[in-house]
Amino acid sequence: MTNQAHPKGLYLLFVTEMWERFSYYGMRAIFVLFMVKALMMDKAAASGIYGTYTGLVYLSPLIGGYIADRYWGNRRSIVLGGILMAIGQFMMFFSGMLHETAIDMATILLYGGLTTLIIGNGMFKPNISSMVGQLYPAGDKRVDSAFTIFYMGINAGSLMAPLVCGTLGDTGNPADFKWGFMAAGFGMLLSLTVFTLFKDKYLLTPEGQPIGLPPKKHNESGHAITHEPLTRVEIQRLSVILIVSAFVIFFWSAFEQAGASLTFFADEQTNRGVLGFTIPASFFQSINPIAIVLFAPVFAWLWSKLGSRGLEPASPAKMALGLLFLSIGYLVIAFGVDGLQPGVKVSMMWLTSLYILHSFGELCLSPIGLSLVVKLSPARFTGMMMGIWFLSNAVSNKFAGMLSELYPEPGKPAPELFGYAINNLHDFFMLFVVMAGVASLILFLLSSHLKKMMHGLQ
Repeated sequence: MTNQAHPKGLYLLFVTEMWERFSYYGMRAIFVLFMVKALMMDKAAASGIYGTYTGLVYLSPLIGGYIADRYWGNRRSIVLGGILMAIGQFMMFFSGMLHETAIDMATILLYGGLTTLIIGNGMFKPNISSMVGQLYPAGDKRVDSAFTIFYMGINAGSLMAPLVCGTLGDTGNPADFKWGFMAAGFGMLLSLTVFTLFKDKYLLTPEGQPIGLPPKKHNESGHAITHEPLTRVEIQRLSVILIVSAFVIFFWSAFEQAGASLTFFADEQTNRGVLGFTIPASFFQSINPIAIVLFAPVFAWLWSKLGSRGLEPASPAKMALGLLFLSIGYLVIAFGVDGLQPGVKVSMMWLTSLYILHSFGELCLSPIGLSLVVKLSPARFTGMMMGIWFLSNAVSNKFAGMLSELYPEPGKPAPELFGYAINNLHDFFMLFVVMAGVASLILFLLSSHLKKMMHGLQ
């Protein structure tokens, strides 16, 4: 089976996810800048809202996955979620239109748009990920590479998003943020259109049966969703998902500084001038997806090469390596800002290096984790377990916003975390070095035991 081509349905899901991620990351690239520069919020308040929003974006899939598994099916949930997210993005557009003339109404539209985006994402996100695994028979070795391809779609969308939405919205004129939100809205409409037009033709099992239908229809076509009790092996495999999900919290809470504190750093203390042109701060969020697209084939080759020699690490060990790369990325930038005075700008190479190292970490952790959830979950629990996986992302993103509130500002009292005073940027970045480094070490130590609990599914 390893030499077979992937089903066409994978590429439909690839394109659908690509444009949805364009929509999400396009809005995220300018979100905190919009709140600070157009709605005149301070950085701490904007960071808090950012963390709450992104946290709830990843919490809502727990509910969406359950609804799809029990009642609606994946397809119906994805369509409804796409409609809601498009509405949410256009509410953000109208918030941008009104920020000068009616800031109270603009703020109401902001919260309304965020709420609609959260609900829509909950219906969309776990179900499109779950459908990737459903395209393949049980035990198919192509699933890992399928998720790598799918992950390329995520990053193709997030690569384009800051460039397009940042060019339109992050111009230095707060009145232009609305055009970035409009572009994000059209990206979501395109995702929805592609999925709706081609889902019936391509989203099929190897036997030609449709996937993603409501549970009743699954029963009629012979794919019963049952409520059998979990076996001992299934319980242990599900426990692995829960354990690694806890470690993922440490990864994403540091990684997701990209949309908050690292955007402030890019805006205020990074020399962004090149040949007389000032690169928008939001553009730096494209470095990560560019690195993902460039290096994903390298990592896929590396795992394959190690696997052919019996040396490929198990998924938990790969994820521990991801945390280590994250820690090293923050160590590099902490060195770059050591002794830096307020108002002094540093070379963009420091931030670029951080994002590249974080991308290596993401390649070791995120697609591996998505594949792990599908492989270890019984079919009747896949949607819900995918929701639990995203629950860890929810907690992470909320923590990311809380940690971003500790970003030091000149003239203000030094923030503290458990007695650790953050007097400058070096102190701030070292917080993430220690947090991710300790989590990496503990997960490495646990990885051999977790491998046993996976019972042969690597």
